[in-house]
Amino acid sequence: MGPTEDDLTAQVVADFHRRPMALDDALEERIWRVLENVRVRWPNIDEDALRASNRKQAMVPQGATVLEPIGTAPGLIVPPPDGENGPSVVVLPGPPRELQPMWTNALETPELQAILGRATEYELRMLRLFGIPESEIAETLRAARADGIDIDALEITTCLRRGEVEVVTRYEPSQADVYAAFEETVRARHAGTLFSDDGSVVDEQVADALRAAGETIATAESCTGGLVAARLTDLPGSSAYVRGGIVAYDNAVKTDVAGVDPALIAAHGAVSEEVAAALAAGAISRLGADVGVGITGIAGPDGGTEEKPVGLVWFAVAHRDGRTVTRDVTIPGGRADIRDRATTVALHLVRRLLLGTGGIPGR
Repeated sequence: MGPTEDDLTAQVVADFHRRPMALDDALEERIWRVLENVRVRWPNIDEDALRASNRKQAMVPQGATVLEPIGTAPGLIVPPPDGENGPSVVVLPGPPRELQPMWTNALETPELQAILGRATEYELRMLRLFGIPESEIAETLRAARADGIDIDALEITTCLRRGEVEVVTRYEPSQADVYAAFEETVRARHAGTLFSDDGSVVDEQVADALRAAGETIATAESCTGGLVAARLTDLPGSSAYVRGGIVAYDNAVKTDVAGVDPALIAAHGAVSEEVAAALAAGAISRLGADVGVGITGIAGPDGGTEEKPVGLVWFAVAHRDGRTVTRDVTIPGGRADIRDRATTVALHLVRRLLLGTGGIPGR
């Protein structure tokens, strides 16, 4: 369905269902109109080559339903050979800006509605945990099996994402009791680290807690360079509770803008509990927030010492009423991993302070 020679998707699907490929003249003309902007923008483009790639995308398996292109690649619904049972194949482009609206349009076609009408409707549940390694969930699966839970009736996948463990389970409605037993096993074994049983992410939970309390938040970040503030403002409506952020990368900015006492930096170093706490307090006082987040660390790849290695990050979350949670974590990985996972640690500390559950578990 793509314009390049190496995209054999439509041809392979056609071969699978023993359907010859044929040129859809009307589709070719519609794609050519889509390419008008390309021809105007690059007037010296090789139109013969453009025509050839355009024609390739208009070659479709005979008998297929064409899904109107959002970009230049059409989608396809290809049924099995006439009179035969077998799977229908739905072909969609990969880029999200094309895939998502095309899938919405595809759902309205009688052909896809007929396919989905024959499908088994699976339930999907997601649990999210923070503060344990992925290997702990593997042990929990073994424990569930040992307890007589038929986990083979469930499709369970685990993924470590941004420092959190996601446990996604799909199952047929008839296996609801099996899933309930499995979830209860996870709850029993990981009560301190299971923070979401409905798929909600910590970003959403922090936003909900701030809205519920009618409180605001601000950040003063060093090694994360504003990434926590970025996550807080990713959600629509965040202007109701996010006051702003200070990127206090240089020590002079820590003191002059965030209000950190220079004596603290001199006595403890910029990467320290004391400076993280001062940054959090500065975020509250300088930006007028109820909750302040302070982060300082060594993202690498250079700058580490034996005492303070690359990956060491100090966090502090403070509340205007005097509550403060501080924590240090040594995060593995490269610079991007350290910075990204540090934002997750920070948000979990915010969540726990707002909910009154203390610091995060583990080291």
